[in-house]
Amino acid sequence: MDVKLIGITPNPEKIPAMAALLTHSKSTPQELEKQPEKQYSMVLNEVLKLGHTSVIEHTSFTFAISGVSRSLTHQLVRHRIASYAQQSQRYVNLEDPCFVIPPNIKKDNEMNKAYEETMQNIWDQYNKLLEMKIPAEDARYVLPNATCTNIIVTMNARSLLNFFELRCCLHAQWEIRTLANKMLNLIKKEAPLIFKQAGPPCKHKGYCPEHNKKCKWYPK
Repeated sequence: MDVKLIGITPNPEKIPAMAALLTHSKSTPQELEKQPEKQYSMVLNEVLKLGHTSVIEHTSFTFAISGVSRSLTHQLVRHRIASYAQQSQRYVNLEDPCFVIPPNIKKDNEMNKAYEETMQNIWDQYNKLLEMKIPAEDARYVLPNATCTNIIVTMNARSLLNFFELRCCLHAQWEIRTLANKMLNLIKKEAPLIFKQAGPPCKHKGYCPEHNKKCKWYPK
């Protein structure tokens, strides 16, 4: 899995702070743009503490993600407030095997061997269909959820907070949890105020929405 931050709203924390100031001010946006930097930080910190997160929708981040499975992207696109562009299996021929191996399979040599043999057999059949001049859009039906894919994702900061709350949780599926943590590590450097409390609720809100007392992160 490779995750890169390739786009970000300029002044990612200043703009939400300006938006918050605007709602309680007679000043124009142009006038609010000239406030001291300390003022922006103070205002943004306060509105986030109060839970007024609509202002951070003015900040967006774009990620380039590769080497993940179709299983992951099926989960990812359930997050509605986002923009996606994914590699097409209709227009891109995937002649060379490329697939994700779950850790629980990889650590068992016998199971890992059987898994890889299954994948090779699938790709053999896929390539046979292509050789028979079956269109790629039909040949792709034999490909598994494990097939590697690439995707570009843009989300605003408010949607990302929700994404991290759900997907950084230990209850989340392992692959999308890995992705969420990589994304969070990248944007914490760019907008530390916005994302200082990002992550599963047990870490920053003190409760577990899953009510799973067996989880090692369950709030004591």
